[in-house]
Amino acid sequence: MRTTIGYTLESIGYVIGAQGVLSFVSQTFFGTEWGWLHKVADLPPTAYLGVVAVGLALVVSGVRTRKAAGRRGIA
Repeated sequence: MRTTIGYTLESIGYVIGAQGVLSFVSQTFFGTEWGWLHKVADLPPTAYLGVVAVGLALVVSGVRTRKAAGRRGIA
């Protein structure tokens, strides 16, 4: 079960992080809005860097959760 939760957190983290990067780059360099995150919240470009940090935190916690399940072994 921990492995499934780890993969789920990691996948969600990748999606959130990618949306944060897309939104930051599009608003900063092109003046447009890409992705779907701008439809959910209208944030300034620098706030999307925080969204990227949240995505990275989810990826890291998902990887740690999966590795903790593997180290525990089968009893």
